[in-house]
Amino acid sequence: MDRKTILVWFRNDLRVHDNEILLRATERAHQVVPVYCFDPRYFTTTRYGTKKTGVLRAEFIRQNVRALQQALQRLGGNLIIAHGLPEVVLPQIAEQHQVDEVYHHREVAYEETQISALVEEALWKMQINLRHFIGHTLYHKEDLPFPIKDIPDAFGIFRKKTERESDIRPQLGVPEIIRVPENIDIGRLPDLEELGFDKAEIAQTRHVPFKGGEEEALRQMDTYLSAHSAGVDFSNLSPYIAIGALSPNTLYHAAKKAEKTVSDKKRVEQLILKLLWRDYYRFMFKKHGNRFFKVKGLTDTLPDMNEEDGDLFHRWKSGDTGNPIVDKGIRQLNDTGHIPHHLRMIVAAYLIHELKVNWLKGAAWFEEKLIDYGPANNYGNWAHLAGVGSSQKENKPIDIKKLSSRFYPKEAYVSG
Repeated sequence: MDRKTILVWFRNDLRVHDNEILLRATERAHQVVPVYCFDPRYFTTTRYGTKKTGVLRAEFIRQNVRALQQALQRLGGNLIIAHGLPEVVLPQIAEQHQVDEVYHHREVAYEETQISALVEEALWKMQINLRHFIGHTLYHKEDLPFPIKDIPDAFGIFRKKTERESDIRPQLGVPEIIRVPENIDIGRLPDLEELGFDKAEIAQTRHVPFKGGEEEALRQMDTYLSAHSAGVDFSNLSPYIAIGALSPNTLYHAAKKAEKTVSDKKRVEQLILKLLWRDYYRFMFKKHGNRFFKVKGLTDTLPDMNEEDGDLFHRWKSGDTGNPIVDKGIRQLNDTGHIPHHLRMIVAAYLIHELKVNWLKGAAWFEEKLIDYGPANNYGNWAHLAGVGSSQKENKPIDIKKLSSRFYPKEAYVSG
């Protein structure tokens, strides 16, 4: 190990377990400078009048950042918490601590990659390298049986070839010790008001159903995987995967181990399938870029939409459509930041096919409200429901009545 200093830029990887940028930095450097930056761009308003980050997800992020700082402190380290543009803040911290290199995990969505490019440009002027790692997917990009440009758009083909011809890497360990510079200024965790939320919004955080931090994530994972009751339907792990408090790799290996002992093996299979879908959407974003943020998606066809959809969108996002299942789902989403996958499909399909509202508006509302929001998963799912996604087989309307009757027979009878 030489005397170099490496800055570790945390984003959506808020954990110490199975975290390559942290582990490699501690192996290769005498000291590390862990940093998390609250970027004000993520707390602005979209062109649809929605917020890029709602108050419930903002609070969940804060909890996970605080938990990460505590986890690093237990290993002898710490976390600098900053509030500002990364391309401004990170070079300042790098200069202060004479950083030799910066490590981060590569993202795939347009805005995230643009921010990385701005940081890379700013660091390059200081002759500091920004090193990119791959750490958000179950299958490592370098282990896929095809280059990104040749990844099959059809999910079924992607899944079969990947499962047959690729291996999932073992999970990485936790650093034994983390050395940080002496007298490091760790900054301060910004409160919700500083992030732009008013008192009424902040009051909503009393309803956040998830406790942040990787310890809680691992505890919930163990509880779900060890449950022998077939009635345990939902893992509630997606927020931890999205923020990076739980590694997809860790979840996969734990699920495969549990598969040998639990009676309900289908639950484990469905969990792994969801991880595969998550990989697929991230790789599709890498392949197709910004097309997932266009109303035509990956097709040449404009979905059937009402030209004047403002009032319809307002009623939908307020839970005031008159459809009891849709309204229940939206109100639950607005209150808690989380609803199960089948209910997301119902409320999204209703907006698209019954109300004929621009699907990008619905995706933007989910972006604001979902605690487990991720660009690839969110916009990839919405695009398929709108018929403009990447996998043609999945580009079809769901049967709302059938899905509603299956999960909510009483409400479906009333609305039918």
